[in-house]
Amino acid sequence: MARSDKIKLPSWISKEKVILRDLHKIKSALREKSLHTVCEEAMCPNRGECFKKGTATFLLLGNICTRNCRFCSVPKGKPLSVDEKEPENIAKFVKENGIKYAVLTMVNRDDLVDGGANHVKKTVEEIKRLNPFVKVEVLVGDFQGNLKDIDTVLEADIDVFNHNIEMVKRLFAKIRPKADYHRSLKILKYVYENYSIPVKSGFMVGLGEDKREIVELMKDLRKSGVSILTIGQYLRPSMKNAEVKKYYTPEEFNEFEKIGLGLGFDFVFSSPFVRSSYMAERVFEGLKK
Repeated sequence: MARSDKIKLPSWISKEKVILRDLHKIKSALREKSLHTVCEEAMCPNRGECFKKGTATFLLLGNICTRNCRFCSVPKGKPLSVDEKEPENIAKFVKENGIKYAVLTMVNRDDLVDGGANHVKKTVEEIKRLNPFVKVEVLVGDFQGNLKDIDTVLEADIDVFNHNIEMVKRLFAKIRPKADYHRSLKILKYVYENYSIPVKSGFMVGLGEDKREIVELMKDLRKSGVSILTIGQYLRPSMKNAEVKKYYTPEEFNEFEKIGLGLGFDFVFSSPFVRSSYMAERVFEGLKK
Protein backbone atom coordinates (compact mmCIF):
# COMPACT_ATOMS: atom_id res chain seq x y z
CA MET A 1 0.00 0.00 0.00
CA ALA A 2 1.46 3.33 -1.05
CA ARG A 3 1.81 5.66 1.92
CA SER A 4 1.17 8.73 -0.23
CA ASP A 5 -2.62 8.30 -0.17
CA LYS A 6 -4.22 11.35 1.38
CA ILE A 7 -6.34 9.30 3.78
CA LYS A 8 -4.64 7.61 6.73
CA LEU A 9 -4.57 3.83 6.58
CA PRO A 10 -7.20 2.57 9.07
CA SER A 11 -6.49 -0.09 11.68
CA TRP A 12 -8.65 -2.76 10.00
CA ILE A 13 -6.54 -2.66 6.81
CA SER A 14 -3.87 -5.09 7.95
CA LYS A 15 -3.00 -8.70 7.18
CA GLU A 16 -1.15 -11.24 9.27
CA LYS A 17 2.47 -11.44 8.17
CA VAL A 18 3.46 -14.71 6.56
CA ILE A 19 6.94 -16.16 6.99
CA LEU A 20 8.69 -16.30 3.62
CA ARG A 21 9.74 -19.92 3.98
CA ASP A 22 6.05 -20.85 4.23
CA LEU A 23 5.61 -19.58 0.67
CA HIS A 24 8.67 -21.20 -0.85
CA LYS A 25 7.13 -24.53 -1.86
CA ILE A 26 4.27 -23.24 -4.00
CA LYS A 27 6.29 -20.36 -5.48
CA SER A 28 9.07 -22.75 -6.47
CA ALA A 29 6.55 -25.10 -8.08
CA LEU A 30 5.05 -22.22 -10.07
CA ARG A 31 8.45 -21.02 -11.28
CA GLU A 32 9.44 -24.57 -12.24
CA LYS A 33 6.56 -24.70 -14.72
CA SER A 34 6.91 -21.05 -15.83
CA LEU A 35 3.46 -20.21 -14.50
CA HIS A 36 2.10 -16.81 -13.48
CA THR A 37 -0.45 -16.00 -10.80
CA VAL A 38 -2.62 -12.91 -10.51
CA CYS A 39 -1.81 -13.13 -6.80
CA GLU A 40 1.73 -11.95 -7.52
CA GLU A 41 1.30 -9.86 -10.67
CA ALA A 42 -1.57 -7.81 -9.20
CA MET A 43 0.12 -7.64 -5.77
CA CYS A 44 -2.97 -9.09 -4.07
CA PRO A 45 -2.93 -8.46 -0.30
CA ASN A 46 -4.08 -12.04 0.28
CA ARG A 47 -1.26 -13.70 -1.65
CA GLY A 48 0.69 -14.72 1.45
CA GLU A 49 -2.36 -16.29 3.06
CA CYS A 50 -3.36 -18.17 -0.10
CA PHE A 51 0.15 -19.37 -0.90
CA LYS A 52 0.50 -20.66 2.64
CA LYS A 53 -2.67 -22.73 2.09
CA GLY A 54 -1.30 -24.02 -1.22
CA THR A 55 -3.77 -22.18 -3.44
CA ALA A 56 -3.30 -19.65 -6.23
CA THR A 57 -5.22 -18.04 -9.09
CA PHE A 58 -3.49 -18.79 -12.39
CA LEU A 59 -2.87 -15.91 -14.77
CA LEU A 60 -3.09 -17.13 -18.36
CA LEU A 61 -1.53 -15.74 -21.54
CA GLY A 62 1.54 -14.20 -19.93
CA ASN A 63 1.91 -11.37 -17.46
CA ILE A 64 1.70 -8.34 -19.76
CA CYS A 65 -1.71 -6.76 -20.43
CA THR A 66 -2.76 -4.78 -23.50
CA ARG A 67 -4.99 -2.49 -21.40
CA ASN A 68 -4.05 0.39 -19.10
CA CYS A 69 -6.50 0.30 -16.18
CA ARG A 70 -5.27 2.71 -13.50
CA PHE A 71 -6.16 0.47 -10.55
CA CYS A 72 -4.11 -2.53 -11.70
CA SER A 73 -0.43 -3.32 -11.18
CA VAL A 74 -0.14 -6.00 -13.88
CA PRO A 75 2.51 -4.76 -16.38
CA LYS A 76 1.20 -3.08 -19.54
CA GLY A 77 2.74 -3.18 -22.99
CA LYS A 78 3.40 -5.55 -25.88
CA PRO A 79 2.77 -9.14 -24.74
CA LEU A 80 5.04 -12.05 -25.52
CA SER A 81 3.93 -14.94 -27.71
CA VAL A 82 1.45 -17.39 -26.17
CA ASP A 83 3.04 -20.30 -24.29
CA GLU A 84 1.40 -23.35 -25.88
CA LYS A 85 2.58 -25.55 -23.01
CA GLU A 86 0.80 -23.47 -20.39
CA PRO A 87 -2.48 -25.47 -20.37
CA GLU A 88 -0.62 -28.73 -19.77
CA ASN A 89 1.67 -27.20 -17.16
CA ILE A 90 -1.24 -25.73 -15.21
CA ALA A 91 -3.10 -29.04 -15.32
CA LYS A 92 -0.02 -30.85 -13.99
CA PHE A 93 0.42 -28.26 -11.24
CA VAL A 94 -3.22 -28.71 -10.19
CA LYS A 95 -2.75 -32.48 -10.01
CA GLU A 96 0.61 -32.43 -8.24
CA ASN A 97 -0.57 -29.97 -5.60
CA GLY A 98 -3.93 -31.57 -4.92
CA ILE A 99 -5.94 -28.51 -5.91
CA LYS A 100 -9.68 -29.22 -5.86
CA TYR A 101 -10.92 -25.84 -7.08
CA ALA A 102 -8.90 -24.07 -9.77
CA VAL A 103 -9.41 -20.43 -10.69
CA LEU A 104 -8.18 -19.28 -14.09
CA THR A 105 -7.89 -15.62 -14.94
CA MET A 106 -6.15 -13.84 -17.79
CA VAL A 107 -4.54 -10.64 -18.98
CA ASN A 108 -6.41 -8.83 -21.73
CA ARG A 109 -4.94 -9.89 -25.07
CA ASP A 110 -6.46 -7.47 -27.55
CA ASP A 111 -3.58 -8.35 -29.87
CA LEU A 112 -4.94 -11.86 -30.48
CA VAL A 113 -7.69 -12.60 -33.01
CA ASP A 114 -9.78 -14.46 -30.42
CA GLY A 115 -8.53 -12.51 -27.41
CA GLY A 116 -7.07 -15.74 -26.04
CA ALA A 117 -10.42 -17.55 -25.80
CA ASN A 118 -9.17 -20.81 -27.30
CA HIS A 119 -6.20 -20.83 -24.93
CA VAL A 120 -8.52 -20.48 -21.93
CA LYS A 121 -10.69 -23.28 -23.31
CA LYS A 122 -7.68 -25.57 -23.80
CA THR A 123 -6.52 -24.92 -20.25
CA VAL A 124 -9.88 -25.88 -18.77
CA GLU A 125 -10.03 -29.00 -20.93
CA GLU A 126 -6.52 -30.06 -19.93
CA ILE A 127 -7.25 -29.56 -16.23
CA LYS A 128 -10.42 -31.63 -16.48
CA ARG A 129 -8.64 -34.34 -18.48
CA LEU A 130 -6.00 -34.87 -15.81
CA ASN A 131 -8.28 -34.03 -12.88
CA PRO A 132 -11.88 -35.03 -13.68
CA PHE A 133 -13.25 -34.04 -10.27
CA VAL A 134 -11.62 -30.60 -10.04
CA LYS A 135 -13.98 -27.63 -10.22
CA VAL A 136 -12.86 -24.81 -12.51
CA GLU A 137 -13.84 -21.16 -12.33
CA VAL A 138 -12.85 -18.84 -15.17
CA LEU A 139 -12.41 -15.11 -14.60
CA VAL A 140 -12.13 -13.65 -18.08
CA GLY A 141 -11.84 -10.26 -19.74
CA ASP A 142 -14.45 -8.78 -22.07
CA PHE A 143 -12.91 -10.02 -25.35
CA GLN A 144 -13.83 -6.59 -26.74
CA GLY A 145 -17.48 -7.64 -26.59
CA ASN A 146 -17.12 -10.57 -29.01
CA LEU A 147 -19.73 -13.06 -27.81
CA LYS A 148 -18.33 -15.79 -30.09
CA ASP A 149 -15.18 -15.73 -27.96
CA ILE A 150 -17.32 -16.08 -24.84
CA ASP A 151 -18.97 -19.10 -26.48
CA THR A 152 -15.54 -20.59 -27.18
CA VAL A 153 -14.56 -20.36 -23.50
CA LEU A 154 -17.87 -21.87 -22.41
CA GLU A 155 -17.51 -24.86 -24.73
CA ALA A 156 -15.26 -26.23 -22.00
CA ASP A 157 -16.63 -27.86 -18.84
CA ILE A 158 -16.66 -24.74 -16.64
CA ASP A 159 -18.26 -24.69 -13.20
CA VAL A 160 -18.45 -20.91 -12.61
CA PHE A 161 -18.24 -18.05 -15.12
CA ASN A 162 -16.73 -14.86 -13.70
CA HIS A 163 -16.31 -11.47 -15.32
CA ASN A 164 -15.57 -8.51 -13.07
CA ILE A 165 -17.33 -5.20 -13.56
CA GLU A 166 -14.61 -3.73 -11.28
CA MET A 167 -16.19 -0.33 -10.44
CA VAL A 168 -19.20 1.95 -10.78
CA LYS A 169 -20.20 3.23 -14.22
CA ARG A 170 -19.05 6.84 -13.76
CA LEU A 171 -15.42 5.88 -13.11
CA PHE A 172 -14.88 3.78 -16.25
CA ALA A 173 -13.80 6.65 -18.53
CA LYS A 174 -11.17 7.83 -16.06
CA ILE A 175 -9.85 4.54 -14.67
CA ARG A 176 -10.77 1.88 -17.27
CA PRO A 177 -10.65 3.79 -20.60
CA LYS A 178 -10.40 0.64 -22.76
CA ALA A 179 -13.27 -1.13 -20.99
CA ASP A 180 -17.01 -0.44 -21.18
CA TYR A 181 -19.58 -0.74 -18.39
CA HIS A 182 -22.50 -1.75 -20.60
CA ARG A 183 -20.33 -4.18 -22.59
CA SER A 184 -19.50 -6.04 -19.38
CA LEU A 185 -23.16 -6.16 -18.34
CA LYS A 186 -24.05 -7.50 -21.79
CA ILE A 187 -21.54 -10.34 -21.42
CA LEU A 188 -22.83 -11.31 -17.99
CA LYS A 189 -26.43 -11.28 -19.17
CA TYR A 190 -25.54 -13.30 -22.28
CA VAL A 191 -23.96 -16.08 -20.21
CA TYR A 192 -26.88 -16.08 -17.77
CA GLU A 193 -29.45 -16.38 -20.56
CA ASN A 194 -27.60 -19.00 -22.61
CA TYR A 195 -25.72 -21.24 -20.16
CA SER A 196 -26.75 -23.16 -17.05
CA ILE A 197 -23.82 -22.24 -14.79
CA PRO A 198 -23.46 -19.71 -11.95
CA VAL A 199 -22.53 -16.21 -13.11
CA LYS A 200 -20.21 -14.22 -10.88
CA SER A 201 -18.89 -10.66 -10.84
CA GLY A 202 -17.10 -8.34 -8.45
CA PHE A 203 -16.13 -4.75 -7.89
CA MET A 204 -13.97 -2.52 -5.71
CA VAL A 205 -14.95 0.46 -3.59
CA GLY A 206 -12.78 3.35 -2.52
CA LEU A 207 -12.12 4.93 -5.91
CA GLY A 208 -14.46 7.89 -5.48
CA GLU A 209 -17.92 6.38 -5.86
CA ASP A 210 -20.86 7.09 -3.54
CA LYS A 211 -23.41 4.76 -1.98
CA ARG A 212 -26.10 5.56 -4.55
CA GLU A 213 -23.75 4.51 -7.36
CA ILE A 214 -22.80 1.31 -5.52
CA VAL A 215 -26.45 0.29 -5.12
CA GLU A 216 -27.14 1.17 -8.77
CA LEU A 217 -24.24 -1.06 -9.81
CA MET A 218 -25.50 -3.92 -7.66
CA LYS A 219 -28.96 -3.62 -9.22
CA ASP A 220 -27.48 -3.64 -12.73
CA LEU A 221 -25.47 -6.79 -11.95
CA ARG A 222 -28.50 -8.55 -10.52
CA LYS A 223 -30.61 -7.63 -13.58
CA SER A 224 -27.84 -9.10 -15.73
CA GLY A 225 -28.17 -12.50 -14.04
CA VAL A 226 -25.23 -12.37 -11.64
CA SER A 227 -25.85 -14.67 -8.67
CA ILE A 228 -22.44 -14.47 -6.92
CA LEU A 229 -21.12 -11.04 -5.99
CA THR A 230 -17.80 -10.03 -4.44
CA ILE A 231 -17.08 -6.56 -3.03
CA GLY A 232 -13.68 -5.46 -1.71
CA GLN A 233 -11.69 -2.39 -0.75
CA TYR A 234 -9.45 -0.88 -3.43
CA LEU A 235 -5.86 -0.78 -2.18
CA ARG A 236 -3.37 1.26 -4.16
CA PRO A 237 -0.63 -1.12 -5.35
CA SER A 238 1.88 1.61 -6.26
CA MET A 239 2.42 5.34 -6.67
CA LYS A 240 1.57 4.97 -10.38
CA ASN A 241 -1.95 3.75 -9.67
CA ALA A 242 -5.12 5.66 -8.83
CA GLU A 243 -5.32 7.04 -5.29
CA VAL A 244 -7.62 5.62 -2.63
CA LYS A 245 -10.42 8.10 -2.03
CA LYS A 246 -12.03 6.33 0.92
CA TYR A 247 -11.48 3.33 3.20
CA TYR A 248 -14.83 1.73 3.89
CA THR A 249 -15.43 0.29 7.36
CA PRO A 250 -16.26 -3.37 8.04
CA GLU A 251 -19.72 -2.18 9.05
CA GLU A 252 -20.23 -0.57 5.64
CA PHE A 253 -19.18 -3.79 3.93
CA ASN A 254 -21.69 -5.67 6.07
CA GLU A 255 -24.34 -3.22 4.91
CA PHE A 256 -23.43 -3.87 1.26
CA GLU A 257 -23.84 -7.59 1.90
CA LYS A 258 -27.31 -7.08 3.35
CA ILE A 259 -28.31 -4.86 0.44
CA GLY A 260 -27.04 -7.44 -2.03
CA LEU A 261 -28.88 -10.31 -0.42
CA GLY A 262 -32.00 -8.15 -0.38
CA LEU A 263 -31.63 -7.63 -4.12
CA GLY A 264 -31.67 -11.38 -4.66
CA PHE A 265 -28.02 -12.42 -5.05
CA ASP A 266 -27.46 -16.02 -3.93
CA PHE A 267 -24.12 -15.15 -2.33
CA VAL A 268 -22.51 -11.83 -1.44
CA PHE A 269 -18.92 -11.86 -0.18
CA SER A 270 -18.27 -8.31 1.06
CA SER A 271 -15.27 -7.39 3.19
CA PRO A 272 -12.21 -5.10 2.94
CA PHE A 273 -9.83 -7.83 1.77
CA VAL A 274 -12.25 -9.70 -0.48
CA ARG A 275 -11.04 -10.20 -4.03
CA SER A 276 -12.90 -11.96 -6.81
CA SER A 277 -11.01 -15.23 -6.48
CA TYR A 278 -10.39 -15.05 -2.71
CA MET A 279 -11.88 -18.14 -1.04
CA ALA A 280 -13.65 -18.91 -4.34
CA GLU A 281 -14.06 -22.56 -3.35
CA ARG A 282 -15.82 -21.55 -0.13
CA VAL A 283 -18.23 -19.35 -2.09
CA PHE A 284 -18.95 -22.17 -4.54
CA GLU A 285 -19.56 -24.65 -1.74
CA GLY A 286 -21.85 -22.14 -0.04
CA LEU A 287 -24.11 -22.11 -3.09
CA LYS A 288 -24.75 -25.84 -2.76
CA LYS A 289 -25.94 -25.68 0.86
